Parts: sequence; structure tokens; C-alpha cells
Amino acid sequence: MREILIRNEEEIREYLEDVKQAIRKGKYNIALREKNEKLSIQYIFSEDMKKKILLDLRIEDFCEAVQNEKPEYSHEILYVFGKEVYLLPRFGGEKEKISLYIKINKLQ
Repeated sequence: MREILIRNEEEIREYLEDVKQAIRKGKYNIALREKNEKLSIQYIFSEDMKKKILLDLRIEDFCEAVQNEKPEYSHEILYVFGKEVYLLPRFGGEKEKISLYIKINKLQ
């Protein structure tokens, strides 16, 4: 069972500032997970768009902070955010509202 860690608004604000600073410096990586790949196949979703979404994260988007479930990474804390964005389907159609589940692990 994953432990949920309580974070106050100031901790979240500081965390987001640190993460956004790293993103602006190009020091970030989006994991190549199957879910991420499917999203990029189904929708026009460029690296610039991904970066913009990350830079647009706000305190209000924060859901929870949890300890990583993987034993080899159990020392890591994942910050989880939810964000709704509009994306254009790759194979035609109108923009669609998509709910994104974003897990961030800030490496030192």
C-alpha cells in the first residue's frame, strides 16, 4: 500500500518553483511509458506542448505526494498533479479535453 504524504501549500509552491526552474534549464525527462506513448500517437502532442503543460502547473493542480511503490526507488517522493488540456486528435476531428495524470519525481 502506497503511503500518502501530507504537503502544505508552501511546500508545493517551492517544489513547483524548483521543478519549473529545472524545466527551463532543460534538466527534465518525460518517461517513455506506454501510456505516454499512446497519448502521443493518438494526439498531436509535441515536446514543446509537454513542456508548456509542465510549466503551467499550479498549486491547484496538486493531488497528492506519495512514496514511490517500486522497492528500488522507495526513497523517492512522487508529486502527483491533475491537469485538463485540449489536444487535437492526430487523425482528424475537433480538439478534445483530456485529463492528464502527471507524476513528478524531482531528482537532486
